[in-house]
Amino acid sequence: MTIAASSICRDCRKIFGEPRPRCPHCGSPRLFTHPEWEKLAIAHVDCDAFYATIEKRDDPSLAAKPVIVGGGRRGVVSTACYIARIHGVRSAMPMFKALAACPNAVVIKPNMEKYARVSREVRRLMLELTPLVEPVSIDEAFLDLSGTQTLHGTAPAITLMVFSERVERDIGVTVSIGLSFNKFLAKIASDLDKPRGFSAIGEKEAFDFLGPKPVTILPGVGKAAAERFAKEGVATVLDLRTLDPRRMLKLLGNDGSRLIRLANARDDRRVTPEHETKSVSAETTFNTDTRDPEVLLPILMHLSEKVSARMKAKNLGGSTVTLKLKTSNFRLITRARSIASPTNLAGRIYQTARALLEPELVRGPYRLLGVGVSELVPAHEADRGDLADQSVRREAGMERAVDALRARFGDDAITRGLVFGARTPAEKHRRS
Repeated sequence: MTIAASSICRDCRKIFGEPRPRCPHCGSPRLFTHPEWEKLAIAHVDCDAFYATIEKRDDPSLAAKPVIVGGGRRGVVSTACYIARIHGVRSAMPMFKALAACPNAVVIKPNMEKYARVSREVRRLMLELTPLVEPVSIDEAFLDLSGTQTLHGTAPAITLMVFSERVERDIGVTVSIGLSFNKFLAKIASDLDKPRGFSAIGEKEAFDFLGPKPVTILPGVGKAAAERFAKEGVATVLDLRTLDPRRMLKLLGNDGSRLIRLANARDDRRVTPEHETKSVSAETTFNTDTRDPEVLLPILMHLSEKVSARMKAKNLGGSTVTLKLKTSNFRLITRARSIASPTNLAGRIYQTARALLEPELVRGPYRLLGVGVSELVPAHEADRGDLADQSVRREAGMERAVDALRARFGDDAITRGLVFGARTPAEKHRRS
């Protein structure tokens, strides 16, 4: 017999009715209680501090130490473990700031090939649950488990608990899971109890749950946007719901209707399985809007390296580089340029993206920066060079050597930084 407000032990999966501090069967304190747990089927799975967790898995001596995965002193943080986060280290933070906040941190150069391999292992276990798996990034995905109860013999909530245990036991990384009736709320739920979390937001509570939350809980509303909202008296989701439509148009433009739907707990997006890769990209949103080239160029290099690593892991090259910028007022700017021959080299991606960025530096400031590569081809068709470009093979060899050295000996083995010619526009003018 089903008990509406029953509790589930996340470790032994026993179900019991009375609220207790520990499972009466195995003594575990990891209990999950939600009145709608049998109905909810949309999940967001997020690997906890993914890169850092893998590095700690592979080197147990790092278990109790703060670990930062990222570039050299001129680079940025890719991932920080939870110990480092306690000291204030965050993703996309400049490395010098991260080391100032946590000087005892162990800094490890990203090994994207290894992370991609582990990501595929996690994805394989997801696909055993449902074919409706929508990857969001290398370390997170949405799953739709609607209709899978007959297949697995349990409700999606319990199926996901078994999955999280398998990931931790068989792969050595941990995940946090959010369960809800739509993607937006599932994503929020997965952030409620990190790490190793399991949380749910049901239909009956969603509207009231969102009301008092800050507007920054809505995707696309960052710190700078929140400051503009505050000037209009909008601090919470409830404030946004009651905003006059004319003021809404002034503040948000075309993005207003999307945010209002989300503010009212409505999200009709389906979980869409992964299709053939059309592009490879990476982006980051800043805590503070900026047009400063000394801030933007190192981050552009970092993003170019991430895109390059992802393309190499997927054995792809591409011939169109796209720059993505978002202004303080949420205006999206994209610039694209085709290159002479397909590439997956970080240096060539960066140089093309930089050429697209430099004319935009006079505008801004910007809250988001991204770079992507499209018009994809198999890797063996990339970076082959021709009579007009005979340097590409040498560049490819040098980049492979850099990647190998840094993967084996760490970031200090060789410093890339902005070696591919990163200079501010003023410096470029002085040297020309």
